[in-house]
Formats: sequence, C-alpha cells, structure tokens
Amino acid sequence: MNSVTVFSEPQLEFASGGVLEHPCDGLTLFGPADNNTNLEIPRKISYGVIGTQNGVTSFCEFVKALNHPILTDNYLKDVFWPHYPGFEEAFHSKLSDEPAWTSELDTLELKRLATDRDDHKRVFGVTSLFLNRMRGAKKPLDFFVVVVPDFVFTNCRAISRFQVGHGHRISKREQRLRAQMLDFFESYEPEQYSWSLDFRFQMKARAMELNAPIQIIRESTLRLAKAERRVGGRQLTPLSDRAWNLSTSLYYKAGGKPWRLNGAREGVCHVGISFMDTETSNTATSAAQMFGNDGDGIVVPGDEGPWASERKGRYHLNKESARRLLSNALAAHHSLHGKKLKEIFLHSRSAINEEEFEGYQEACPEGTKLVAVRVAPERMGLRLFRAGTQPVLRGTFWEVSPKRGFLWGAGFKPRLRAYDGEEVPQPLCIDIQHGDADVMEVAKDIFALTKLNYNSCRLGESQPATIHFSRTVGEILASNRTAKSHKPHFKYYI
Repeated sequence: MNSVTVFSEPQLEFASGGVLEHPCDGLTLFGPADNNTNLEIPRKISYGVIGTQNGVTSFCEFVKALNHPILTDNYLKDVFWPHYPGFEEAFHSKLSDEPAWTSELDTLELKRLATDRDDHKRVFGVTSLFLNRMRGAKKPLDFFVVVVPDFVFTNCRAISRFQVGHGHRISKREQRLRAQMLDFFESYEPEQYSWSLDFRFQMKARAMELNAPIQIIRESTLRLAKAERRVGGRQLTPLSDRAWNLSTSLYYKAGGKPWRLNGAREGVCHVGISFMDTETSNTATSAAQMFGNDGDGIVVPGDEGPWASERKGRYHLNKESARRLLSNALAAHHSLHGKKLKEIFLHSRSAINEEEFEGYQEACPEGTKLVAVRVAPERMGLRLFRAGTQPVLRGTFWEVSPKRGFLWGAGFKPRLRAYDGEEVPQPLCIDIQHGDADVMEVAKDIFALTKLNYNSCRLGESQPATIHFSRTVGEILASNRTAKSHKPHFKYYI
C-alpha cells in the first residue's frame, strides 16, 4: 500500500455521445448532454429580470453579448479562458435578448432599505422589495434574474459590519421583549428576525414559493469588458469566462442538462450529509444532497437538534434522525427518477458513528449496498510537492491504507497548462468508515464529482459536489427555518 497515483481527468458526455474533459470544449463541439435525447429540454428560454434601471439595462445588454461569439483578447490565454461561441451555438437553445418580464426598482428606495442599521430589518426589507415585485409576474417563467447593486452585496451579508445609516440596532434582548409586548411596538415585524442575515441565502429560501429558480448577479459582473480589470475593487475575469459561467447556470436553471459524467455506474448515487449551526444554542440542522448517475441533484432537509459534538465542526445525528434523513432522500429520488438504487455512498465532513450508520442502514432498501465515507479538506495538515516550480498535479491520489487516502482535486491542470489557485493545493482526506469498498474506486468517484458544478463552466473544482455545496445548502435551510416551501431540485439552491 502507501502508493501515489495520478488519475486521468474525468471525461464528460455531451450531445451525440461526444466525450471530452473540459465542459467548454464539449459544449462548443457537441452541445449539451440532453440534446438529441427523449428528455424535455429548454429550446426557447423564458425569463424575468428585476433590479434597478441600471441593473436591468446592464443585464439586457449582457444577454445581447451572450448571443454572439466572444473571443479572449490575448491568444496566449485562450487555453485558460476558452473562447465563447454564443449561447445558441453552445446550448442549442434560444435566449431572447428581451426578457419576458421586467421590473425596475427605485434606486433611492433600495438604498434606504439597504442602509438601515438593524441587520435583520435591512436584509429582510431589501429581500421583500425584490420578492414583492416578483410575485406580480403573471406569466410562467423558467427563472428569475435578480440583479443587485454592489451596495446591496456589501451591506446585506452575514459578515457585513454596517455602522452608518438610519434607524438603530435591535439587541437580542429587545427582540425578546418586543415579541412579548407587540401592542407597544406598532411597526415591529417579528417575522424579519426569523430569516437569514445574508441576502442571497434569504432570497433563495423565500423565492422558492414562486416555483422558479433565481439567478442572483451583481451589477459590476455585467460590465462588458473583454479583459481583466478592476471594477469597484473587483478583479473581473475576461468577458468570455463570465459568459460561459452565466450561460451554463442559466441553461441549467431553465431545466437543461449541460453535461453528465461519462461512464457513471447505473444505480449508484452519492449523498452528501451537511450540518449547519442554528442561532439556538447547541442545535444544528441537517440536510442531504443526493447526486445520481445522471448528475442532477436533490436536496432534502433533515431534523434540527443537538447534533453538535464537543469538538468544533463535528456533528452526529441520532439513529432515528439519520434513518429519516436518508429515507426522505431516497423517497425524493424515487419520486423524481423512479429508478432502483444498487449502491449508496454517504459523504460527510464529520465522522459517521455506529448509531448514525445503523439509522442509515434501516433506510436502505433490501439488497442496496451502503458505504459511509468521511470526505474533509485537510486544511492544516498534509501537503505534497513535486520537483520543479509547478504544484502537485490535479488528480493525485495517495493511498495510505485500504480504507484511507488523500486526493488532490486542486493542483496543476495540464489542459489549462496552469494552476488556477493561489495557495499550496490542499488535499481531501478520504476515510471509508463503514461498509465495504475499494478506496481507489471511491476516490475516483469523488474526483469525478468535482466536475458537477453547473453554476460555472470550469474544468473541475477542488471538492466534490456533495461537499462543495454543503455550506450553501445548509445555510439556506438552517437560517430560514420558517420558509414554507422547500424544493427538492438542486437548481433552487445554487
């Protein structure tokens, strides 16, 4: 044992059975995976746009650019930043220059709401302004595009430290007093304190009632600049790269499948188990993200409870909650796909103990193989270097035992002739904790799952989709527990 292997870059499947490793190459040469299939695919996309006058205009101008080829300025960078052929050429679908529905917000009103010193009131007010307008869209839409000014992005996040503005901060004690003495506070809205302090997470959760996914984008991202330059302190990538990323996300949210994993085993699914602390002391909420062999994702909320252990960042469900979480995920999978599963691989950043695994086993149909794997970034420990000036190759796998190994999803990418990170690449520690499986095959599956991010059009991420999106999904569910609608489709969460 104790051997080092470099996996080949996982291949992706596109239209007409075309197979390539980079999604930009495959979409350019073949088109999306769901083209020429029996699947119902989006041939003509209907969408709505909401934002300030500048935001709506900027997005419409950006869409016009998406409908034409965009070349990378510097030919030396066309490997790292591939040329963009145009939306219809890449996705075999029409994205109209004119939205089916638009709504322009008053900039001064939006700034007033976004400068309230009460954190909850500020984020709730801004989200409600967008959402109330979106409820007025009468015609069915494939998705909404929410264009936010950069001051909303700056002021309306959980990490925002807002000092200037109007109004005053409401302490936790005052929130409790107001909840008990509502008659003395005529303008008090207790609901606003039940939602996330992050505009993006709150918007995603509350907008699910509209039955259409949303794409949130900053106004500065829509600048029609063909080369990298700073815009309001941001370092933008070339226009071709932003065009690829946004187009892929819009096609996916319209119901399309840009690509699928080539050679994925039939009847095999991977389930990411995630946790997120709630504001209530010593409690956390759980969730599951399931990815089948077709690559599409399903999200299922789990129980809230005292799952956090003494060690920070570690969580454990009880047996019944574990059983219920996986059982609900399997029921959602059967409802959407109707296919029997042969193997289920659980991925969790936290270790899975015996009690949890017993609960998961009870949820599995008879004859279905279950394997529990801890998949966690090795942030402070092991690093690997190779001779020369370039970092370790992406896909390097160090097998240290039949049940344990380290996988580098980040690293030098031969297809790009570069390493697209800034720090020394960190590996993923892979531990098979329960069940029988070959760690080499488990690592290959995890490596393939690094290519299932339909929110961008990149060669691959450093983490598999089951782990990469765990914080986002967990935050949307944990910090918005009063949401009345939870959609199982993954496109509502990214």
